[in-house]
Amino acid sequence: MGNHQVLNSSGINISSQDTWYALTTAELPDGIALTHISLLELLHKQEKLNVLLPFADLLSATNTLVGGLLQQVYELLIHHTGRLGVWMTADTDADALAGLSEFLLAQALIVVHVPAFTDGRDFSFVQTLRQLGYKGEIRMAGAFGRDQIAYLLRVGADSFVLSEHDMKSSTDFDLSQAFTALASAHSGRSAASLPMFSGA
Repeated sequence: MGNHQVLNSSGINISSQDTWYALTTAELPDGIALTHISLLELLHKQEKLNVLLPFADLLSATNTLVGGLLQQVYELLIHHTGRLGVWMTADTDADALAGLSEFLLAQALIVVHVPAFTDGRDFSFVQTLRQLGYKGEIRMAGAFGRDQIAYLLRVGADSFVLSEHDMKSSTDFDLSQAFTALASAHSGRSAASLPMFSGA
């Protein structure tokens, strides 16, 4: 996982200040965090680390928070970590988020992993988190395009995990352009309300 960098909303590399660890699981996608740690290692640490948990593992089949043993493990993690966050894939059921807003609002960091470049759900996913009132950091990871960064910033993303390959500027695209490409915001008005489309 060391071949990735974390950039903030201004395009500044903040990898050296990033203190998040991803809890190692069989489903952990590459690039969720710069470092990872197993549950056993975490429980043996004296220091309290900032840890990202897999959101899907905390949900039941009915999209509610799990109970029983997994709930007890989660509570144990609360006591053995500095801050907790979750990572989820963009194919997580966005409708389920509203029912879990209290849980999500308590997270210090939410990482949204985009499984495929052609998957555009990441935009609505980030926007849904902001509409729920989430004020913490939303970090994008996975197969989003560098040319999508400005749009992701617009809907509420705060930081981005990029591979070494994506960090390289080319003659066609300078990475710094991705963070400044949209200088003006959409006002939110419908085009139908504009004079030229009003039918008047």
